Amino acid sequence: MEKIAVIGAGSWGIALAKLLSDNGHDVTVWSIIKEEIDMLNSKHEHVDKLPGVKLNDSIRFTCDLKEAIEDKKVLVLAVPSPFTRSTASKMKEYVKDGQIIVNVAKGIEESTLMTLSQVVEDEIDNASVCVLSGPSHAEEVGRGLPTTVVVGAKTKEDAQLLQNIFMNDFFRVYISPDILGIELGGALKNVVALAAGIADGLGFGDNTKAALITRGITEIARLGMAMGGKFETFCGLTGIGDLIVTCASMHSRNRRAGILIGQGKTYEEAMDEVKMVVEGVYSAKAAIKLAEKYDVKLPIIEQVNKVLFEGLTAKEAMVNLMLRDRKLEHPDMEWENS
Repeated sequence: MEKIAVIGAGSWGIALAKLLSDNGHDVTVWSIIKEEIDMLNSKHEHVDKLPGVKLNDSIRFTCDLKEAIEDKKVLVLAVPSPFTRSTASKMKEYVKDGQIIVNVAKGIEESTLMTLSQVVEDEIDNASVCVLSGPSHAEEVGRGLPTTVVVGAKTKEDAQLLQNIFMNDFFRVYISPDILGIELGGALKNVVALAAGIADGLGFGDNTKAALITRGITEIARLGMAMGGKFETFCGLTGIGDLIVTCASMHSRNRRAGILIGQGKTYEEAMDEVKMVVEGVYSAKAAIKLAEKYDVKLPIIEQVNKVLFEGLTAKEAMVNLMLRDRKLEHPDMEWENS
């Protein structure tokens, strides 16, 4: 049994707290919102974000960050990406050498173009920062439905420790040294999922969805490999796997927001209606800045940015994608007779 703190009481944090508690670990959940902690203490259920998922009585809930972090082997950082830096900054005075921080949010910080693990390391330099990612909706993990994820860590020892802590008969955990590739796949797929939702909102069909998923993973891998991520990662759970589930599922806040944008709403109106942080909106600008920095083309992500921030209509964006210059699907392939 390990002592573990989950920092953040959103749907994903609560689902992981239940998983870890069910695995026999000593779990404490922290939230900055007192009303949320009061509700969790009284009901042992997050009635707003994960209704129907009952939590073990052994889980403790607190607004005291020091209490949450002190004497814990592992800290699961589960706040939305826009709050990663501010939360890490609050945590740093309590984190001791050797504590493991597992970031489970997905995003890129627009102002610095850092991945979230890099943001955490920038604020907390004495911890071992790892990541957990993959096709894993909180609503399904909370219900114990079969799910497979990847843990990325700098050392095999840390990766295996986390694999053992999280894994059970419905939650399978692989390990990988490619932290950068894992994070880029998790962040960029949210932008492509906005595009998939926009296509749904326009009334397009499965052909369109398949095209966006297929060409979307090409864009993700193109940028990710230019930045140092590994091709195999983008072919795996945190690349194509996470992209498929986020583009196809109504659990996906990014797809749901995209549907509303495709129907004519602004991204602010869409986020208000979804009532959750839509990570793809925050990663979209950062992705374009990275594309410019690394001189790679991201046509889908570029059109999403134009719809979100430049007033382009969803239908105009789709026409722009369809009428781009004629291309080879795989430019490195050669004709036998040319």
